[in-house]
Amino acid sequence: MERKIQQMMQKYTSGGVSFFHIRNRNEIRVVKLLPRILAEYPGFEPEVLDLEDIYALALNKLAPRYVQHGTIVLNEPVGEDEITDALRYAIDKVRESPSYNE
Repeated sequence: MERKIQQMMQKYTSGGVSFFHIRNRNEIRVVKLLPRILAEYPGFEPEVLDLEDIYALALNKLAPRYVQHGTIVLNEPVGEDEITDALRYAIDKVRESPSYNE
């Protein structure tokens, strides 16, 4: 496992500087809101691939907010309503056309 992490970190290194820990702030926000929005869809039991697709589609609908360790966030231009709308959009898309055949 540690070897795999090291390999991943190398992919994010350039000029001796690691960019591995710079992340889109919306990633965590989407993850935290996902269970609440999924609860709005009773009977929908997403597979792992469905959840990954929902996560990716929702993030693609949002403006990225990259931060690194120590970043001070003074305001959040992407509101919770935008995230919940992006999640609903993504869930609807995945339900309409899942990435796998049943």
